[in-house]
Amino acid sequence: MIRIQKNREMCKLPLTLLIVWTCFLIGFPYVKARFVVETNSLSVTSPDSIKGQYTSAIGNFGVPDYGGTLAGTIAYSTENAFACSEFGSTDKFKSRPGGQPVIVVVDRGGCYFALKVWNAQKAGAAAVLVADDREEPLITMDSPTEDTVAADFLDNITIPSALIEKSLGDKLKKAIGNNEMVSCKLDWRESVPHPDERVEYEFWTSSNDECGVRCQTQTEFVKNFKGAAQILEKGGYTLFTPHYITWFCPEAFLTTRQCKSQCINNGRYCHPDPEQDFDSGYDGKDVVLQNLREICVYKIANETLARPWLWWDFVTDFQIRCPMSQKQYNQDCAEQVIASLGLEVQKIRDCMGDPEADSDNQILKAEQEAQVGKGSRGDVTMLPTLVVNNVQYRGKLDRGAVLKAICSGFEEEREPAICLSPGCEGKYNSLQGNLC
Repeated sequence: MIRIQKNREMCKLPLTLLIVWTCFLIGFPYVKARFVVETNSLSVTSPDSIKGQYTSAIGNFGVPDYGGTLAGTIAYSTENAFACSEFGSTDKFKSRPGGQPVIVVVDRGGCYFALKVWNAQKAGAAAVLVADDREEPLITMDSPTEDTVAADFLDNITIPSALIEKSLGDKLKKAIGNNEMVSCKLDWRESVPHPDERVEYEFWTSSNDECGVRCQTQTEFVKNFKGAAQILEKGGYTLFTPHYITWFCPEAFLTTRQCKSQCINNGRYCHPDPEQDFDSGYDGKDVVLQNLREICVYKIANETLARPWLWWDFVTDFQIRCPMSQKQYNQDCAEQVIASLGLEVQKIRDCMGDPEADSDNQILKAEQEAQVGKGSRGDVTMLPTLVVNNVQYRGKLDRGAVLKAICSGFEEEREPAICLSPGCEGKYNSLQGNLC
């Protein structure tokens, strides 16, 4: 996802490589990075003294309720205002029978945003509002660095969260302190625009499978979402485009070992070393080439067979048959998968071009240009990133959550059957033609 903090992948690199890779990011050949904060509407319905419409910034983790609303009462704990520790009770914020869901306000600071939400969720909260501790424009709450501690709870956050301005947080806390009943409604219905009957979405990813938790998450998502994606695409409900981030090597570093091992086309298209070790395993340029191959699979499958959804088959099969861990991440293995899907290997090779040429590769050049933000979408700088109708998706990279976000992009009453199936669990029913 797009992050405002440093690229985590970059932060793990050896110092010598970090210096070079920082130059790649600083030397991005276009404009200064532009970040867009996705928002949802927040209506305070009581008390009358603070009743009104406000804006909140959707968190970059958990499960935003795209296309839906949530009405509830506001709670605030002065004993655990920062929510950096557990609340001591699994039902502290659990709604009572007949009562509204509880939306918990917590203060910013002291620990990760996601940890605050996790602690509130364990105490029964239906949603969390993090009150900013400074007067500033809203920012996107990021997920923490993927250390082992964060991995224990990040994937288990299932409630939505949002950052609110300090002024609103102060009003909510003051009203609660005066023993007033505070109610509000969160509204995600306009978070994803729905201009027509077709949803267009992009998935920015990478074939690299040696980057820890983030790579595992991407792999699982592609495998689990494949069925839904292909149903939507075959039915003409969506227009899906895969994308891949590449960087370039500044001219001053073209002859360095780092650039030669991580780049193709004389430093024009680069990727960090998968193992962060120049002396073993695969090089960054191996990833660039496989990423390019996957783009060409999509392109050729679309242009020659009118079956762009074969990209999902190729990527999932390649992940299974050609992993880095088994030393199968190579051209021969990839081309075996290509042939098994009925695609012509030579057409894929022709599409990829010559990686040794000191000239632009038009496919990868287009990818670099696509990274630059347009309209309501900011620059794409982090993997994975999902963009729906030119708005960046915020939340967990999970089949159900992403499907809900895509479905919210359809005009009301024009959703395909897959978006209306209750209890959807990811099993394909060939008779009904949907996932249910």
